[in-house]
Amino acid sequence: MERYREIMDDWEAFQEALERPLPTVIRTNTLRIEPAELRHRLTRKGFDLQPLPWDPTCFQVRGEIPIGNTLEHWLGYFYVQEATQLFPVKALDPQPGERLLDLCAAPGGKTTQIAQHMKDEGLVVANDASAKRIQALLANVYRLGVRCVVVTECPGEQFPGRALFDRVLVDAPCSAEGVARRYPHLRQGAALGTIQRLAALQKRLLTRALELVRPGGIVVYSTCTLAPEENEGVVSHALERGLAELLPYEPPVPHTRGLERFGSLAFGPELKKAVRFYPHHFDSEGGFLAVLRRPG
Repeated sequence: MERYREIMDDWEAFQEALERPLPTVIRTNTLRIEPAELRHRLTRKGFDLQPLPWDPTCFQVRGEIPIGNTLEHWLGYFYVQEATQLFPVKALDPQPGERLLDLCAAPGGKTTQIAQHMKDEGLVVANDASAKRIQALLANVYRLGVRCVVVTECPGEQFPGRALFDRVLVDAPCSAEGVARRYPHLRQGAALGTIQRLAALQKRLLTRALELVRPGGIVVYSTCTLAPEENEGVVSHALERGLAELLPYEPPVPHTRGLERFGSLAFGPELKKAVRFYPHHFDSEGGFLAVLRRPG
C-alpha cells in the first residue's frame, strides 16, 4: 500500500484503520419487512442495531452470534452488505419499471439492492462470467424473494446487444485492495502486473456497458480497490474516446474526490467528479465509483 502514501490525506489514520475490525452492516429487504420490525425482531434476540444516519433501512449490528445464523437471515429479511458497497446502487438510482443490467453481478448484493429500489417492478438482468459464483447469486435472489431478476452467464465484455438498458452497473472485478480490513494478506497491496491485467479487462467491461445502455442512459462504474489504474484510469479511457460524460456524485458520508493524476499518470480535472472512499473516513472499506452518461 506504500504507493498510495502520496494520495492519502492521513497516512497514519489509514494504516490504523486497516488494523481495526470492520463493523457489520445489514440492509433491510424492504420487499419483505419494514426496518422497524426487523430491528424489533433482532433486538429481541440480543443484537444491538443502530440505523445508519444516511440510510434508515440499514443498520450497524453488534451481537454475540453471527447475524447470518438467524432465522431472519434465512427468511431473506436482510442482506449483510458493507457500507461503501451500498453507494454504487444509490448512485445508479434505479426506478420502478426500468430495464437494468448488473454486468458483474455475483454474489447478488447489488442486484437485490437494485430490485429493492425498483420495488421489484421492471427488469433486472444479473449477469456474471463465473458459473460457480452464479450459484451464490441465484441463492441470494431466491432467499430475498426478488421476482424481477433474470440471471445470465456471459463474459461481461461479450454481453450481446446494443442500447438495451436504461441503466447499467459495472461493479468490476478488481484487485480488492479496499477490502484489506477483512483480508490481511491484501494489506501489502496488489502486484503492478495484476493491476494492469485487471485494468485492461475493466476498460473492456466499461466500454461494453456504454454500448449496452441507451443514449442518455446512466452507467455506474465501481470497484473495491484503491489502484488508480483500475479506477480513474479506466474512466479516463472511456472519456478520452467520447463514449461518455462524467457526472458529479456527492455521497452523504466523508469521502475524497477522484484523482487528477497519480505519479506519471494524468487523468484530467474531470475525474474530480468521481468518488474515493477510504477506511479511515467513516470506519468502512475502501472503494471508488463514477457516474457516467452515454451521449445522446
